[in-house]
Amino acid sequence: MLKRFLSYYKPHRGLVTLDLLAAFGASMIAVLYPMVTRYMLAHLDKGNWQFVVRVGAILLGVYLLRLGMNFFMQYQGHVMGVRMQAQMRSELFHHLQRLPFRYFDENETGKIMTRITSDLFEVSELAHHGPENTIICGISVILSFVYLTTIHLPLALITFACVPLLVIVGLFTCGRMRKAYRRSREANAQISADIQSSVSGIRITKAFTNAAKEEEKFEKGNVEFQEARREGYKAMAQFHSTTTFIMDLFNVVILMAGGLFLYQGSLTFADYSAFLVSTSLFLTPIKTMVTSMEQFQEGAAGFERFIAIMDLPEEADRPDAEPVERLEGHIQMKNVSYSYDPDQEVLSHINLDIAKGKTFALVGPSGGGKTTICHLLPRFYDIQEGDILLDGTPIEQITRESLRKNIGIVQQDIFLFNASIRDNILYGRLDATEEEVIEAAKRANIHDYILSLDEGYDTVVGERGVRLSGGQKQRICIARVFLKNPPILILDEATSALDNTTEILIQNALDELCVGRTTLVVAHRLSTIKRADEIAVISGGEIVEQGDHDTLLAQDGEYAKLYRLQFREQLEA
Repeated sequence: MLKRFLSYYKPHRGLVTLDLLAAFGASMIAVLYPMVTRYMLAHLDKGNWQFVVRVGAILLGVYLLRLGMNFFMQYQGHVMGVRMQAQMRSELFHHLQRLPFRYFDENETGKIMTRITSDLFEVSELAHHGPENTIICGISVILSFVYLTTIHLPLALITFACVPLLVIVGLFTCGRMRKAYRRSREANAQISADIQSSVSGIRITKAFTNAAKEEEKFEKGNVEFQEARREGYKAMAQFHSTTTFIMDLFNVVILMAGGLFLYQGSLTFADYSAFLVSTSLFLTPIKTMVTSMEQFQEGAAGFERFIAIMDLPEEADRPDAEPVERLEGHIQMKNVSYSYDPDQEVLSHINLDIAKGKTFALVGPSGGGKTTICHLLPRFYDIQEGDILLDGTPIEQITRESLRKNIGIVQQDIFLFNASIRDNILYGRLDATEEEVIEAAKRANIHDYILSLDEGYDTVVGERGVRLSGGQKQRICIARVFLKNPPILILDEATSALDNTTEILIQNALDELCVGRTTLVVAHRLSTIKRADEIAVISGGEIVEQGDHDTLLAQDGEYAKLYRLQFREQLEA
């Protein structure tokens, strides 16, 4: 893990070098004061006050130089940390865009967000302060110890003898700190996920007056976070209290041992005074290293969570996969089986043949596998058995990017970005002209409505399109697909959540959208797929019936039962 962490310094080698040089210079200057103090005291005994003034002036100039070094470290050092944080965040976001759908099925949005934000902030703080503290403290400890040995070697060795005890205590408590911080990060991620879910569903919460339930769910995560932090603070308290005691022990040892040497005459009062002054140079960086261990554990826990995602395998094309330009649209599924859970098969030996430009409908009870078929075609999930071919080519031999460019999807669950209407339509083809955007909107029967808005195409739709009705959002989604102009179209319950009047408007737009495209339709409302070239009834992951509308009605099987049931419900309504 350390090697991977250090690799992020490479793009910033120049800045890192200057930062460490500044840290080196500042630590060297810090050792000057006790040395100068000792010599000044010696010259005062000889009455050479002019020398004292000159040395003081030089020392002031050196401290001004250290002022500049400290400013550089605080400013440019933090800039370096932020750049590394931005680099990691970019890599993580890039990686997330290429992870398979299954990852997002299993991980909540709020938890993912904490990996990108708060976790990487702690990593950037470690990236900045870690090397600086190592250089400054390391050099200060070494130089101050060497200097202490020149004053009085036995007393210096006695002082240094306490350091191994400090290291042992630090190593013993650091493991507990990291474990506690890792748990607190997980708890913090759960809180973020709960907040994101609750805020997104605030309208449902208010509609069902379930605010108390949401607060109960939030408090459960909040209590878990408190407990995790309590354990972290307990480990931190043990760490700081024991290390502080050892640091106090340093002072006791130095006072007693120095007093004995002074009493025996092996140590002069001037040297003893210089030793006491110089001891702070030895102890202060040790204290800094001790306190830095908390930051190290926080940063290490954040980096561990970062690489845990980065190590997940991305969606990968086969070595023999090649990009395609525009497909004709002939779809074949041969003996296709699939399961999300090894213990429960969703699709079993599905065989379909959809000719270019034809409309093929999938109907049947919920959970039968209709949407799964739609997800397998653009390779949101990879088939586990059988073959799917487009124009006679297995989809595994087509790059995912070019495959998905040839497929347009209109779903029941519409997603619009919190951007302008224009930007949401442009998502279908980012290089489209304004005229093409308007033409797509016209074909989706949404252009006139857009012009009625004060800001027209510049109107921001709000998070997930909250400022628009369901029908308006759906038509913007249809305009997006018109702009994309794919040869293959998937309509997954595209009108099931709409009222009858809006459904007619949307259906007219969809009918035009389907012209000249191979269309796979999933629908519960059988009235919307009566004109499909072929219909398959999916139940329990299998095709139980297949044919056109009239043929299936004549068979008086599952399709006929569904049709009569739906017709009776409409009459009763």
